[in-house]
Amino acid sequence: MANKGEVGYDLVVVGTSWGGLDALRTLVSGLPETFKMAVTLVQHRHKDSDHLLRTLLQERSALEVCEVEDKMPLEQGRIYVAPPDYHTLVEPGHFSLSTEAPVRFSRPSIDVTFLSAADSYGHRTVGIVLTGANADGSEGLRRISDRGGLAIIQDPATAESTLMPASAMKAVPRARVMTLMEMTKLIASLPAGDPERDDR
Repeated sequence: MANKGEVGYDLVVVGTSWGGLDALRTLVSGLPETFKMAVTLVQHRHKDSDHLLRTLLQERSALEVCEVEDKMPLEQGRIYVAPPDYHTLVEPGHFSLSTEAPVRFSRPSIDVTFLSAADSYGHRTVGIVLTGANADGSEGLRRISDRGGLAIIQDPATAESTLMPASAMKAVPRARVMTLMEMTKLIASLPAGDPERDDR
């Protein structure tokens, strides 16, 4: 198997809760039109939420932003938003949606998405935990890191709600702790792979 530098990263998964909208808008606005990785965003939302999140992110992004549908292909250079009231699972090359019970009172659950991404893409995954008021995402970020992926956490000092990033730091002490602008520059500089390829 080629090393990580040669293979590149296929997927960025981002989890957030309280205060997440501003953080996500800052993050996506820093990704250039030439960005090649697939990006999946999981924001805790009420089950009756509309599609405004996708619209608000598209206003800030040079990349196409879409809401995940069941069996939707996972493609380079696109931003995917987890829909309300469904768990979003990452499979090799596509997404699956699930109506299984909420995890930590949340559906979509960040951990569900992160764990499935780690299992499907392993060391080709970048996991990012942003602001939030619970511990969702910590277990999944640890799995990503354990599989050789890159774990990044928003500096709690810059987060609107510190609980989620602080919990992730305890779970993944080797993760990189950064401001939003620092992490955007980092992921934009990483070598990109292809989430549709089959050589896993």
